Amino acid sequence: MMRVLLLFYILLTFAIWSPLHAAPQPDSLTIPRLTIDSAINPIVAKFISEQIAAANVRQDLALLIELSTPGGLDTAMRQIIQAEMGSQIPIIVYVAPAGARAASAGALITLAADFAAMAPGTNMGAAHPVALGMGGQPDKTMEKKLVNDAAAYARSLAQQRGRNLDWAENIVRQSISSTAQEALGQQVIDLIATDHAQLLEKLDGRTYLRQDRQQTLHTKGAVLRKIEMNWRLQILSALSNPSFAYLLMMLGILGIFFEISQPGVILPGVVGTISILLAFFAFSTLPINYVGLLLILLAVVMFILEVKVPSYGMLTVGGIIAMAMGSLMLIDSSQPYLQISKAVIAASVGVSAGFILFASWMVVRTQSRPVIFGQEGMIGEQGRATSDIFDTGQVFVHGELWQARSTTEITAGSTVEVTRLLDGLVLEVHAVQDKEENHNEKGGPKCSDSA
Repeated sequence: MMRVLLLFYILLTFAIWSPLHAAPQPDSLTIPRLTIDSAINPIVAKFISEQIAAANVRQDLALLIELSTPGGLDTAMRQIIQAEMGSQIPIIVYVAPAGARAASAGALITLAADFAAMAPGTNMGAAHPVALGMGGQPDKTMEKKLVNDAAAYARSLAQQRGRNLDWAENIVRQSISSTAQEALGQQVIDLIATDHAQLLEKLDGRTYLRQDRQQTLHTKGAVLRKIEMNWRLQILSALSNPSFAYLLMMLGILGIFFEISQPGVILPGVVGTISILLAFFAFSTLPINYVGLLLILLAVVMFILEVKVPSYGMLTVGGIIAMAMGSLMLIDSSQPYLQISKAVIAASVGVSAGFILFASWMVVRTQSRPVIFGQEGMIGEQGRATSDIFDTGQVFVHGELWQARSTTEITAGSTVEVTRLLDGLVLEVHAVQDKEENHNEKGGPKCSDSA
């Protein structure tokens, strides 16, 4: 009996353990489809690289990248191309739909694919490098180095995939761009397809190289499975939008300014801090001009000093000018897709200036009011003497009993006024009637008994 139970447990363990450690079975009829319709940034690069790696683990038939992009950052582009070149399954890049483009970084990503396709009415090219994040334009020597490096990189990709080397170099050096028909005629792409069905039909039976061995792609009966970014990557991708990142920074500045000018509110400070941190993350994926960023930080310092130093508005005016100039200089790129909208800048600076001017006016107004609490707030308060006062006594002022002193004799029940607060929380007071009597002695009207 024990042997039977032992054998049963061994067989059960083997049955459970074996599937968990079995090699992944190839999904021979599935092709994941990624749709990229934005600039190439680090988030997009992470998404594509991870999906290429996952498709290789699953041993999918191939992976399709449907591309429409104005370009992007060099580092993000190279990360995607490295994933393409290292993939064991074939990578298909399809520039679609009609009206789409694969410009700049998108053109090189298309060149690096095993199979490059375009929809009618699309174009690709214009990959001249632009210096990013340097705080200014490069000199001639640096620009020449960048162009030569990018041209050699484009030629190497075209050579690896058997495409037109001269065209690959010219999109970098001369910023040329070609239509789908021109690209096909110049052996830059493999085919033109109007839709996914036609794309799979034309790809069927085509060959590609892996480790110097020719392999054939069979797409007959294949099914495309659309894969989208998860919510986390979608949020990070949205943060990488230059205008959105700028709005986050402005919201953070306003929140921190309000917290400093009105300590203890807490919520604006928390919201401002979170917004600033998210903006810094977004800026790490964008080409930032640090002079522009310093001008914006200088504007924040001026706004804070306006609350502390009476400058009659000069610090606020200087801060507004610094903020406007810094906002215009913040993104160091001539590419339109990396620019902050001028309308967003104008609206943000205008709203910020109005808010800060209003807050500064409220602070000045509050500071100019007479003190109504604390030691200074007691001066001028009136009360009633609860005992006779010549040197010392007691008065009832502001709802409390106080020890009091007076240089003149005051009888109990008289109305008194506080002149100052002495050491030991003792009030110096005088009788209000004294003022009226002094006024009468100096020639004021007197009442006499009628005969």
